[in-house]
Amino acid sequence: MTLGNLEQKVAVALVSGGIDSPVAVARMLSDGWKIHALHASQEPISGPEAENKTLVSLQHLNSLYSGLLHQELVVVPVAEALTGFTKGDAHRDYFVHMKRLFQTLASLLAKEVGATHILSGENLGQVSSQTLGNMGAVEVASSLPVLRPLLGLDKQEIIAMARALGTYEISVGPEECDALGPKHPTTIANLERLHGNEGGSEGLVEIASKCWQSSRRRTL
Repeated sequence: MTLGNLEQKVAVALVSGGIDSPVAVARMLSDGWKIHALHASQEPISGPEAENKTLVSLQHLNSLYSGLLHQELVVVPVAEALTGFTKGDAHRDYFVHMKRLFQTLASLLAKEVGATHILSGENLGQVSSQTLGNMGAVEVASSLPVLRPLLGLDKQEIIAMARALGTYEISVGPEECDALGPKHPTTIANLERLHGNEGGSEGLVEIASKCWQSSRRRTL
């Protein structure tokens, strides 16, 4: 069965406020998927800009694809949790831990809304957490299959798509998600080491559940 033939096409999208994720959302909306959006807020490590850009870009997409985008943005604060991965052996894996946390949070929302997939704007090799050696370790943190519609695209292709959609000017600007990251991040994750730094194989679920308790909803 192809994705296009699924009777119920519902995904939770991880939307960062950057250029890529709104394009990924738009590609799935255009294929008839119903999307629930989740933003992992890194305030006060970063400012409110990423969350605000996320909301505005989703509002714009909502005007283009009426009825398919759920009318709430779920915002989950993760700054406190992320500081736990800045110490000792965990720091080199910081970006992998971060993406694994995001996948786990998306899985929690997926369970709530009955989604069948997680949607990510990841692009192969664009940053350290998106190498083949790290993406596998990130994906296993999700309880559902992960859709990556931008996976093999060149960055300039994605920018052109964003311009055509009208989201580029909303999303453009410095990314702040690397504020706590290491200078030399790992490119090939070790799952045993990740589990150890997360407090065991179920540790990430406990971390995500604590973050989830402070989640809030914003209307598009």
